[in-house]
Amino acid sequence: MYKFSKIIAWAYLVVGIVFLVEVVLNWNVDKQKAMVSGIMAVLAIFMFVFKLKYKNRRFNS
Repeated sequence: MYKFSKIIAWAYLVVGIVFLVEVVLNWNVDKQKAMVSGIMAVLAIFMFVFKLKYKNRRFNS
């Protein structure tokens, strides 16, 4: 279970990076779509940090 949780955390980071690339590519074309992608990127990166920070607390208690 620990290994799966670690993989999911890194998957959040990959998704966040993909959304950041989408923001850069769509900024001049469609700003509204770029902003939505930016919000999703921030959320995905936040989830990555959150999962890495609190993974030990869940498995050690």
